[in-house]
Amino acid sequence: MIKAKERRTFIIGVGMTQFIKPRGTRETSDMGLEAATKALIDAGINYDCIEAAFCGYCYGDSCCGQRALYNLGMTGIPITNVNNNCSTGSTALYQANMLIKYGAVECAMALGFEQMQPGSLPPTSFPDRKPPLEPWSLATDEIQGGTKLKGPTAARMFGNAGKEYIAKYGGRDEHLAKIAAKNHQHGSKNPYAQFRKRWTVQQVAASPKVTDTLSLLMCCPTSDGAACCIIASEDFVHAMSLENQAIEIIAQTMRTDNSVTFEDKTAMEIVGFSMTQKAADAAFRAAGFGPGMGRDQVGVVELHDCFAANELITYDALGLCKPGQACHFVDSGNNTHGGQYVINPSGGLEAKGHPLGATGLGMHFYITTQLRNWAGPMQAPGLFDSNAKRGKYGLVHNIGLGGAVVVTLLRRPEFWVDGGEDGRTRLGYNHAHEVRPITKTDVERARSQRDFSPTLLTQAKL
Repeated sequence: MIKAKERRTFIIGVGMTQFIKPRGTRETSDMGLEAATKALIDAGINYDCIEAAFCGYCYGDSCCGQRALYNLGMTGIPITNVNNNCSTGSTALYQANMLIKYGAVECAMALGFEQMQPGSLPPTSFPDRKPPLEPWSLATDEIQGGTKLKGPTAARMFGNAGKEYIAKYGGRDEHLAKIAAKNHQHGSKNPYAQFRKRWTVQQVAASPKVTDTLSLLMCCPTSDGAACCIIASEDFVHAMSLENQAIEIIAQTMRTDNSVTFEDKTAMEIVGFSMTQKAADAAFRAAGFGPGMGRDQVGVVELHDCFAANELITYDALGLCKPGQACHFVDSGNNTHGGQYVINPSGGLEAKGHPLGATGLGMHFYITTQLRNWAGPMQAPGLFDSNAKRGKYGLVHNIGLGGAVVVTLLRRPEFWVDGGEDGRTRLGYNHAHEVRPITKTDVERARSQRDFSPTLLTQAKL
């Protein structure tokens, strides 16, 4: 097979809305406009520079991506709508990254948003047909046995995986409570987070039971919100003088299920344990590391803690701890400040929220701002203490049942320079840890100067 020549790719602009409790107060088009406007101003460009866009969401009609981006311009670029369950946002980013990497365009956008219903996820949005996740549900019921099973299906799937891991390798439900308490403590410092209250391990464990394994505070909430990342080539970075904020995508891999998901007959495989394992190994291999190597070069991680149980097993699947040692890893404190990694400094999905289409892009927002050293009270220490000018790697893990997982390794480029005008200057504040709404002036700066519809913008709520 002839392999196409690959180019280096960089995240040059990021933007987010606050993740909020679903109340139907914000439309996806308005949230998308806010996140995209912030990302464009952060990058110091306008919408005319965007040559293609991928827009991720799970709950919405066709062409929601166009509706959101047409507020910024109607320039005729390809806009593709993406739905890959909880990994939707990172899937959109993966597609944009591939266009840059293989030379199709110089600058592309990945935008994700979601307007959700309160409460647990419904089994399906289309009750007139079988849901695509039915095989996962049936396999979960078979593993648990019986028909009177406590809790929503997704919570049972991930709760079973954590229970299985603890039974196989040793541990206690307290380890899940420790993970959730750690995430809520981190989230208390994040103004974008849906939940900002600290909870002790005892309070997490004592919160109402959702399944026989998971308590309420071990589960992520449904959320409304949006996030955006702008990707560009190295030539574009230099042409726009973005050497002081461009973060390189060193490696990014995407995997879907293998037959082991159903044939292994285990709860861990139903939720994608080996799918994550293979994606992580491929990402580190693409970054130039040998088998099992490179994890010690990572300093900060945003991983998919839809439930505390998934964070537990993902430590192992990503290779952040020795096989079977995830509970010991929790006890050692190597998942938080003062340990080997700071994992989910944003508070993770459990604290910051989980608007499905925005989640993965939000993770990349947080790691990008960490590697820029802009994260303020959320900043992971020690990322730039080594002699290596580029500092440590940041890692993103975003998984969706059904299924797909994206793993990304990011790092400062060797041409990084400090100082000068950057996104904080252009926005007028540090949006890495300060939330402000956009203004009409912001949109005027970010929108297309070539082809723009004033009529559409009059319908937007800023």
